Amino acid sequence: MSIRHGLLALLERGPRYGSQLRTEFESRTGSTWPLNVGQVYTTLSRLERDGMVTQKGEDEAGHALYVITETGRAELLSWFRTPVDRASPPRDELAIKLAMAVGAPGVDIREVIQSQRHHTIQAMQDYTRLKAQALEAVPTDRDEVAWLLVLEQLIFQTEAEARWLDHCEVRLIRLAMMPGRGGKQSETPSGNPAAGSTPGSTPGSTPGSATGFTTGSASAPASSAPASASAPSAGSTAD
Repeated sequence: MSIRHGLLALLERGPRYGSQLRTEFESRTGSTWPLNVGQVYTTLSRLERDGMVTQKGEDEAGHALYVITETGRAELLSWFRTPVDRASPPRDELAIKLAMAVGAPGVDIREVIQSQRHHTIQAMQDYTRLKAQALEAVPTDRDEVAWLLVLEQLIFQTEAEARWLDHCEVRLIRLAMMPGRGGKQSETPSGNPAAGSTPGSTPGSTPGSATGFTTGSASAPASSAPASASAPSAGSTAD
């Protein structure tokens, strides 16, 4: 998240003081990414150092007002025109958690996935309810429209995460059921694989335990959310 560019965008609308910028930033984003006043003033100091903003007088209450400079306007315009870089994605805690859970002693990775899926679906339902509330009246104020765009991004993001978790669970199950993953099969005295055993596992073991991860029941996951709780499709975003 680029706080400096967000503040420059707000200053483009006119002089502002620190706590005013914080309030307007949170209003525009629905407080999705809350700021503290100290963070705002630290960023303003750096922008001032870089020649992108400057102080210009005070308001009636004695608050120091900041204004954007031509250098700041050029930086802001460049930010709007430049695509967000996806070549170096930010660290994703969930992806790191699942990567570390593979083969971790005493960790059932499918349980980790199911717990996260429940939380993700709950968040998606909450965002969907907020969207319905936002659309009860047609958004006209710029802050209302901006919040709606942020909210819909959160809906699509949680929907994608729920689908990815489904994919991870299916992937692990398929890997656990692949022949030869667990080494030599246990055999009965007659030389046949033990009854009820899965290729690559030992009798009584959980499929996948020999591969370094546990998947639990070897069945495909249920749908991540009922139809009524799913996020809107791409075609319904403009509703």
